[in-house]
Amino acid sequence: MSATTTNPPLTRRGVPVDRDLRILALSSFANRFGAGAVLTTSALYFTRQVGFSATEVALAMSVSAVVGIIVQVPAGHLGDTRGPRQVLTGFMVGAALFSAPPVFARSPWALALLLGVLAFFERGAGAVNQGVIAQLATGGRGVLFKAYLRAVTNTALGLGSVFGGAALVIDEPWAYVSVFFLNAAFTGFAAWNTTRLPHIAPHERTAGEPRLAVIRDWPYVVITVITGLFSLHFFVMELGLALYISARTSAPTVMVAVLLIINTAAVALFQVRLSRRADSVEAGARALVRGAWWIAGGFALVALADRGSPWLAVTALVAGSLVHVVGEMIGSGGQWGLQIGLAPHERQGQYQGFAGLGFSVLAVVAPPVVTYFCVDLGETGWLALAAFMVVIALGSVPVARWALASRARYGVTTHSG
Repeated sequence: MSATTTNPPLTRRGVPVDRDLRILALSSFANRFGAGAVLTTSALYFTRQVGFSATEVALAMSVSAVVGIIVQVPAGHLGDTRGPRQVLTGFMVGAALFSAPPVFARSPWALALLLGVLAFFERGAGAVNQGVIAQLATGGRGVLFKAYLRAVTNTALGLGSVFGGAALVIDEPWAYVSVFFLNAAFTGFAAWNTTRLPHIAPHERTAGEPRLAVIRDWPYVVITVITGLFSLHFFVMELGLALYISARTSAPTVMVAVLLIINTAAVALFQVRLSRRADSVEAGARALVRGAWWIAGGFALVALADRGSPWLAVTALVAGSLVHVVGEMIGSGGQWGLQIGLAPHERQGQYQGFAGLGFSVLAVVAPPVVTYFCVDLGETGWLALAAFMVVIALGSVPVARWALASRARYGVTTHSG
C-alpha cells in the first residue's frame, strides 16, 4: 500500500478533506470566535460597568473553574455511554442558552452561579468533543487534527477579540451586552452544526467493567499529571510574562500585546507542521522532551529582560517568545500523542475528559506559583522554571514505556499508540 493511501492528506487548501472533520473545525471556529470577544471584554465590563470589585470577579471565575473540573470526566463518560454526538449537542445547546445571562448579573453570587452553570455546559461539551475528535480523526490523524484545530481556534480567538476590542472602544453598556449575545449566537450555531456529525455508537459496559475505568488506569493517571504540569508554561507566558514585563523590566507594556500576536500568528501558521512527528505514544514522549528544551531556552532568554535598557529588554522578550512558541507547538503535539494514543477507542470521551483535568486543576493553582517565580524571583525564577520543564518532560519517556507495556493489565486493548 502506498504512503499516500495509508496517510491521506488532512487538509486541502487549508480545509479538512474529511467531511466530519470539516464539521468539527467549523464548530470549533464558531465557538472560539464568540469566546474571544467575551474574553476580551468580560473582566472590564463587570468591574467598570457593573461595579464589581476585581476580587469578586475573580472569585466568580474560580467557582466556574471548579465546576469545570468536576464535570469533565462524568461528561466524557456520559458521551461514551449515551452517544457522543447527542450528548455533545445537548451540552452545546446548554452553553448557547447560558452564554448571555451572565451579562445581567447584578450581584457577585448571581455572577458566580451563572458562570458556574455556563462552565458546566462548556466544559462538559469540551470533554465530550475531545472524545468525538479522537473517534473521528482515526488512522493516525488525531494529533494532526488537534494541531489543526489549535491553529483554527487561535485564529478564531484573535478575530473574536477584534469585536471585543470594538466594544472596549465604544465603552457603552449596550456594546458589552452585544458581545455576550454575539457569543450566544455563535455558540448556538456551533450547537446546530454538531447535529450534522455522524452517529457514533455508544459504548456498552461489560460485566465487571468499572464505571470510570480511567481513574484505575495508573499509567494514564501519571501521564495526565505529567502533561498537566507541562502545561505550566502556558500560564507562565500568558500571566507570568505580562506581570514580569510590568514589574521588573523597562520594556513598554504594549509588548504584552505584541508578544501575544507573535504567539497567535506562529501557532496559526506552524502548529500542524511541528506536530507531525508526535503521532504515537513513544513519539509523543520524545516530542515532549524536544519541546521542553525549546521552552527552557525561551525562558532563559526572557530572564535576561530585566538586566538593562528597554532595547535589550524588548530584544530578549521577542527572542525568548519566538523560541518558546516553537517548544509550545512541538510539546503540544507530544501531549496529544500521549493522551490519545494510550486511551481506548471506545472510552475516548472519559479518557480525554480526564486528560483535560491536568490543565484545569493547574488553572486553579498556577497563578500564585507563576507570579512568585516570574515576578518575585525574577531571573532566578525563570531559570528554575526552565529546569522544571525539562525534568517533567524527561520523566514522560519511561512513563510512556511503562504505560504501553501495561495496557492490557488495565483493560485497554483498543488504544492507537
